[in-house]
Amino acid sequence: MRAAEEAGPAPAPDNSRTSEAGAGWTCQKPGTFRDLMPERVRDFSWRRPKVLWRSRNDVLARLFGDPSNAIRRRCVTALRERGTPAAFTVHRPAAEFSFALVGDTGEGDKSQYAVVPPLLNAAGDTDFMIIASDVIYPTGDAAEYPEKFFRPYKDYFAPIYAVPGNHDWYDGLRGFLHVFCGLDVDCSPPPWRGPLSFVPRLLWRRSGTVDSRALAEARNLYRGAPSQQGVQPGPYWAIDTPSLRIIGIDTGITGAIDREQGEWLRGVSAGPKPKLLVTGKPIRVDDDHRPGPVEGGGTVDAIVQDPAHNYVAAIGGDIHNYQRYPVEVESGRTVHYIVSGGGGAFMHGTHTIPRTQAVDEADFRCYPLRGDSLSRYGKLYGRWLRLPKLFDLTPEEATAAVEHRLGIEPGRGYAGPAPSRRARFVASVLGVPRGNRSRPRFARLPVRKLPQRFRSEMADWDDPPFFKNFLRLDVTETELRIRCYAATGCGDHETAPPCEDEVTIPLC
Repeated sequence: MRAAEEAGPAPAPDNSRTSEAGAGWTCQKPGTFRDLMPERVRDFSWRRPKVLWRSRNDVLARLFGDPSNAIRRRCVTALRERGTPAAFTVHRPAAEFSFALVGDTGEGDKSQYAVVPPLLNAAGDTDFMIIASDVIYPTGDAAEYPEKFFRPYKDYFAPIYAVPGNHDWYDGLRGFLHVFCGLDVDCSPPPWRGPLSFVPRLLWRRSGTVDSRALAEARNLYRGAPSQQGVQPGPYWAIDTPSLRIIGIDTGITGAIDREQGEWLRGVSAGPKPKLLVTGKPIRVDDDHRPGPVEGGGTVDAIVQDPAHNYVAAIGGDIHNYQRYPVEVESGRTVHYIVSGGGGAFMHGTHTIPRTQAVDEADFRCYPLRGDSLSRYGKLYGRWLRLPKLFDLTPEEATAAVEHRLGIEPGRGYAGPAPSRRARFVASVLGVPRGNRSRPRFARLPVRKLPQRFRSEMADWDDPPFFKNFLRLDVTETELRIRCYAATGCGDHETAPPCEDEVTIPLC
C-alpha cells in the first residue's frame, strides 16, 4: 500500500492563509465541475418553504422526543437476524492505507459538484471514502440517491461508507439503510405519548417508498465497477486495520446514541490500538463542547477521552465548514477534534466562532478564515437588502474587523489601516463575537441575535468561492496524516487544490 509520504499530490503553493487568490476570490478560469452535472438541475435552496417543510421532523424531534433510538434498535435487530455479525466490523488487512472523508454532501447542485474534481485529483487514489453526516438533503429520500450520491461520485473507484446525519433520518433512515446496508425495513416511529402527542402523530413526515429497481439501475450505471462495491454492516460500524481502528457512530436527529450502540461503542473502543471516531455530530465545534449523551448514562466524549481506549482524533460532520481543536486531555494525550462538514451543502459561517478557549487561538484552525467568511456573508446581505455600500466588505476590510472584534492575529495578514466604523458595524450585525475588546454600542442590535443556523441556511450560493472542503487521511504503521483541502469552485484549484491544514499524529 501507499505510504503517507508518497501519497497524494503536492499541496498547492497558495492557500487562503497566504493570498486572496489562494482563497478563491479571484478565479483565472471557471471550474470544470459544471460539465459533470446533469443538463437540468435545480439549484438547491433552503429559502424555499417547501424544503423547510419537508425537514420538519427536526423540529418535531426536538419538541416531542427523538424516535431515532427506537427506530435504530428495530433496524439493528433486522440486520442481525439477516446474519450481520454483532461486531459490525469490516476488516482490512493492510497496515498502510489512505482514505478520503467528506461531510454533508448531498444537495445535488453546484456546491456539491464543485467538490468532485479537486477530490478526485487529491484523493482519487485512496482505498475508500467516508461520508460523515447528511448524505442526502433535505430528507434522505431513497429516490434522490441516483442524482445526489451515485452520479456525483461515479469516478471514485473505491468503496464509500457513511454515517447518517440528521437529514438522513428524516425518512426514518430507510433510504440510507437500503443503499449502504442492503436493508429495507419499516421505519415508522413508535407512537408518541402525552397530552400533545397528536401533534407529532399528525405532522411527522413518513418515509417514502423505495424503488429497488431504480436504485439498482443507478448503482449499475454510475458505480457498478467491482472496485466500487462495499456493503457496510449497519448505521454504525468499525473498520479495523492492523495500525488504526476507524469507528463510525450514528447520532440520530438530536445527537444522542442509544444504550445498545453505547455498549457496542465501549466494546469496540477497548484496547490499546489507536482509534479514530467518525460521528454525525461533532464533539467540539464553534469552541463549544458537545459531548454526546449515551442512553443510560455517560457520553461519547468520555469514551473518546478514556486513556484505555487510545483515541487520537474525532471527526464530525453536521456543521458545514472545517475546524480543528488539538485538545490535551487529562491523561496528557492530545486528541484532535475536527469538524469537516464542507462537502457540498451551504456554508456555516466561521466568523461567528468566538476567540477560542478550548485551545490556544494560535493552535486553532478553521476554513474558511473568519475574515473570508464575514466578507462572503456581507456581500450576500448587501445584495439581498440592496445595501451593498453598507454591507459589502472586501476580504481585507472584513479581516481587519474580525481582528478588532476578537483581538486575534488574522489568519491572512494585511498591512492595511484599522477597520472603519462601517466594517465594525457590519461585523457586529453579522455576529462576530467580542473577544477582549470593549463592547461597541451597536452590539445589542437584534439582528445579531439571529441563530447562526438560520443565517447560514438562508445564505446559500452557487458561485465561487464556495469555501468547501474535504479530508485526505494517510495511515502508516507509525503515523496518521490528516490534510484538509479546499474546494473553491475555481478551475485554477481543481488539479492541485489548496491544502488549508495539515497535522501528523503519531500512532505509537
